[in-house]
Amino acid sequence: MPFNFKRLEIPGVILIEPTVLSDERGFFMEAYKYTDFAEFGIKERFVQDNHSKSVTKDVLRGLHFQKEPMEQAKLVRAIAGSIFDVAVDIRKNSPTYGKWISALLSAENKKMLYIPEGFAHGFCTLEDNTEVIYKCSDIYSAEYERGIIWNDKDINIQWPITNPVLSPKDQNWPFLKETDNNFHYTIPICE
Repeated sequence: MPFNFKRLEIPGVILIEPTVLSDERGFFMEAYKYTDFAEFGIKERFVQDNHSKSVTKDVLRGLHFQKEPMEQAKLVRAIAGSIFDVAVDIRKNSPTYGKWISALLSAENKKMLYIPEGFAHGFCTLEDNTEVIYKCSDIYSAEYERGIIWNDKDINIQWPITNPVLSPKDQNWPFLKETDNNFHYTIPICE
């Protein structure tokens, strides 16, 4: 199989390492293959791809999510530079509600992070000129977009930076306990 799937400590979040074929010319890898992902339980049909570039390190984007009925699962990968990628469980009925998990994603390691619906997502760049691409299971909707402040003390993410570069929107998100995510996700069961 061209992918190594690793279930992480929070149910539903999966780290994916592709098989990379390298030689003197460079490398080749499959970045996504629906049948392999579905066999592991990731059955979303991704409908939107996003691409961001951060020109300096210490850029922090997040924590973002969309509420029902436009919630999104994401498949995240750094294609230049590196990121500290974070998923926060916001499923009210989950035993890991409010907990976070992280992964180092880089152009060098080529790993991807699958984040199911019911999670807030954010990342910080660890290098200049970092580019991130991610697939989404639903289209972007400004009406249903929500966020959580990056330094919420109740979540207590151990970011590897202390003075992030933030957008005005990301500076002003509420705390998790103040968000209007009064919806209940079902916890996906990966086969």
